[in-house]
Amino acid sequence: MKILVSDPISDKGIEIFKQSKVDVDIKTKLSPEELAKIIGEYDGLIVRSQTKVTKDIIEAAKNLKIIGRAGVGIDNVDVSAATKKGIIVMNTPGGNTISAAEHTVSMMLALSRNIPQANSSLKAKEWKRKDFMGSEVLGKTLGILGLGRIGAEVAKRALSFGMNLIAYDPFVTLEYAQKLGVRLVQKKEDLFKEADYITLHMPVNEETKYLINKETIAIMKDGVRIINCARGAIINDKDLAEAIKSGKVKGAALDVFQKEPPFDNPLLDLPNVIVTPHLGASTEEAQVNVAVDIAKQVVDALDGRVVRNAINMPSVDPEMLKEIKPYLDLAEKLGKLAGQFSQGRTTELSIEYSGEVADYTVSPISTALIKGLLEPILGEDVNYINASFIAKERGIKIVESKSSQLEDFANLTIVKIKTDKEETLIGGTLFGKNDARIVRIGDFYLDAVPEGYMLICSNLDKPGVIGYIGTVLGKNRINIAAMHVGRKKAVAGEALTVINIDNEVPKGVLAEIKKYKDITDIKLVRL
Repeated sequence: MKILVSDPISDKGIEIFKQSKVDVDIKTKLSPEELAKIIGEYDGLIVRSQTKVTKDIIEAAKNLKIIGRAGVGIDNVDVSAATKKGIIVMNTPGGNTISAAEHTVSMMLALSRNIPQANSSLKAKEWKRKDFMGSEVLGKTLGILGLGRIGAEVAKRALSFGMNLIAYDPFVTLEYAQKLGVRLVQKKEDLFKEADYITLHMPVNEETKYLINKETIAIMKDGVRIINCARGAIINDKDLAEAIKSGKVKGAALDVFQKEPPFDNPLLDLPNVIVTPHLGASTEEAQVNVAVDIAKQVVDALDGRVVRNAINMPSVDPEMLKEIKPYLDLAEKLGKLAGQFSQGRTTELSIEYSGEVADYTVSPISTALIKGLLEPILGEDVNYINASFIAKERGIKIVESKSSQLEDFANLTIVKIKTDKEETLIGGTLFGKNDARIVRIGDFYLDAVPEGYMLICSNLDKPGVIGYIGTVLGKNRINIAAMHVGRKKAVAGEALTVINIDNEVPKGVLAEIKKYKDITDIKLVRL
């Protein structure tokens, strides 16, 4: 077996490869063309954040079996292309948790006491104590957006400073938050209104990109301070810069940026913004941890042992994986649909299998469903290996049941989500081997294809509704690929309209559709 290490990692990780009799080549700073030229020789590729593993690189990787990311983020790897080619993509989600949490707290304290500015001033032979008046964090409210591993560790440390802690995370139960000494809020807006400090610990996705923007900043307290050691694209840099200039935001501490290096970023020119060059995981301990973890994981996988922290596959025997792969794909889509369609904080997930699917060991299928449920919020932090653990850690109760009894379908998977606001039921089936369908949402039976962008509209079953939706979408150059209607027997009663569309629907278009008198709700789901 041959391994290519294309980004620098700790020598302790390299030593594990050598002890395992794996041939390892260390070739860093390769251009994309150079990497594509040699990647065909290797069975495994180890990267950090510098190497971009694009579709072209993956196409050239004729023998590649594993891509290992020594760290959490996998935005530099084309996971879809790797999955299509049967290449396992794995990361090391826990290796830099403490480093990232400590850096966040360090940034918060440095921001509060103007430490970088005071340091620069004194080194310039100035003695300007009055210019660097600071603030205590004691008694202040820290708002934590995302209460996962890193957010929880930040909470523990902030609690020791006597701060009041609030958090927003739709996949954390009240009990879990209470154990950490954190009060959960129902909406992000509640956190924005209360917090003196806001720290970000969320992935970047459709819901979180530019979450900190002109509109959300306007909701915040005057004089709020913002810390971001998560992902740069969570913040609209221009809007934050304007808010700092106006005094609305007292200051910001930033370790990450949408474009790195951020030399043309307006925030770098502001005196009350402190910055570091993406150092959240840059400790000696974290670098050793992720290097050792990824080396052990890759060696185990290549030797045919357990596969850990895989982003794109469950731990299943290869032959069995071929059999259940269509059910895994269906289950993940059911989870994504259920998570985006339901409202409130998930407390219980019930999964019912009947017919042919019940003949298999369903635990990996359930894992795929849980991954689909959590992924829209947690992003790259959740995978096939840790999905069940994360759900349990966050207090979500998982219930499985099987029945060989056949009803209307040869196989049927039903997911029921219980939240603090409602219960949601969604059912799916496979026609033939690979033809996945959504056949039930709540009390409505239908026949919808779970793929791409889907609009789910609750409406009255009256003439004109579907025509209105089509007109609005057409006016905004959004093409309809398919449409399915489920309705109750009563004339002019409730109905559910599911529309497959070819592209994203802006929020303004959704709002325009919802204005129609016979439409009660509409949601955009991304599968």
